[in-house]
Amino acid sequence: MRLPAVLKGALAALTIFIAAGQSSAHADEGSITLTIYKGGWFIGGSAGGGTLRFRGRSYPVSVGGIDYGLVFGGSKTVLQGRVKNIFRPSDVAGVYGAAGAGLAIGGGARAIVLANQKGAVLELSGRQVGLMANADLSGLALTMR
Repeated sequence: MRLPAVLKGALAALTIFIAAGQSSAHADEGSITLTIYKGGWFIGGSAGGGTLRFRGRSYPVSVGGIDYGLVFGGSKTVLQGRVKNIFRPSDVAGVYGAAGAGLAIGGGARAIVLANQKGAVLELSGRQVGLMANADLSGLALTMR
């Protein structure tokens, strides 16, 4: 029996759709808390650490990065949020990039969504304290300790 080309195409699309749904269905999510200290004068740096909570266990993480652009001052940022689309804790490790602008005088709110090369997505929000003005490109590396 020969299937019409339209039916073959529909079956192929359905197979791909089901396979894609199954591969992402096994991905899980966790929560993360990060404390990041940032300082700079045109070129800046950031460092800190935190905790990933995934499948009932806690994993320590380290954060470090560089900023290039308009960066003046120093700040401390405490972020909390979700980590989505991970299969194992090590999927969180990687390089995250962002372009952003902000101003903190005393204190302010901060929210950001980042993704790494493994597909992990960080949805973070929190508070920033210090004196910081920035309009920059940032690179953030997150590693498991």
